[in-house]
Amino acid sequence: MSVTVRSFAKINLGLHIGPRRDDGFHELLTVYQTIGLHDVIRVSVERGKGIEIRCADPRVPRDESNTCHRIAKKALAATGDEARVVIDIEKRLPVQGGLGGASANAVATLLGLERALKRSLPVEERLRIAAEVGSDLPLFLIGGTVLGVSRGEQVYPLEDFPATPCVVLTPDIGVSTPKAFANWDRLCGPGTPAREMPKASNSVDRETISHLAGPTKLTLPNPSDRMNELGRGVSAWLSESYSGAPFRRGRAENPLLDLVRAGIKNDFEQVVFPEYPELSEAKSTLERAGAKYASLSGSGSALYGLFASKEAARIAVTKLLKQGWAAQATVTLTRRQYWAKFLASSF
Repeated sequence: MSVTVRSFAKINLGLHIGPRRDDGFHELLTVYQTIGLHDVIRVSVERGKGIEIRCADPRVPRDESNTCHRIAKKALAATGDEARVVIDIEKRLPVQGGLGGASANAVATLLGLERALKRSLPVEERLRIAAEVGSDLPLFLIGGTVLGVSRGEQVYPLEDFPATPCVVLTPDIGVSTPKAFANWDRLCGPGTPAREMPKASNSVDRETISHLAGPTKLTLPNPSDRMNELGRGVSAWLSESYSGAPFRRGRAENPLLDLVRAGIKNDFEQVVFPEYPELSEAKSTLERAGAKYASLSGSGSALYGLFASKEAARIAVTKLLKQGWAAQATVTLTRRQYWAKFLASSF
């Protein structure tokens, strides 16, 4: 049986790097936001044994280092199935771009494999497997607007911001995340003080876990009142921590634009921009093209700009393409939109 799914990208709405932990990872605080750009993943299950990765992009590994290979192996072990699994990856997202492409591919593989095997892993098991493979995998099991804490793998669904036009600029540069962290430590030291971050005992709260659906219905209800309250609190915390300005949700304006204007930032820009000046120029180019807010996503190299309207984003893309930048217009996805499009039949 073969199952084809979309593998959506994410951007980071602010990213704070905290102190390095005993396990070598850093404490992080970020708000993930899924967007409409995506890869396509096809998972096929056949008789036999083994896992095969197929991809036309030579930069994508085809061995056990591939996140799709690793998560498929763990999923087979969890379900107890024996099968030959073929994973076809159609890359539309940049490699090492900071858009979470490899992580999204892995989660799409996990859910596609479940459907192909006609199995359904418990939600907590999915989250455990995802976190073992990579820090930002669990966010793609939630979608929409997601708070990430600890090393990014502890995730909380937040109250969704409305869909917002977005332009993603993808320079032909690969930024190594481990190298970016090493540069951060050289700049600030491994003991950089952290802001007071929300504490999490589980990846998501029990009330949210009870609503997460199985592979036959990949949709999610609205988050609980408690999680909505947390989302509003985090939004206020972010804007106060980064700018000292009070957070005000304007009634007449998109609250996402209101939030980012409060001064949230991506700490990686402090070490990535000096090493890659063209990325700093790309951010300025997005702002000159009319972005209400522009930022590096993750450790880069992709950057995004948020726009007040689809027309403004379209005009910006036209300008950027004429200037030689690789740019695409898209939109942020709410949680419901994310899951509705995940298994949509048309590609």
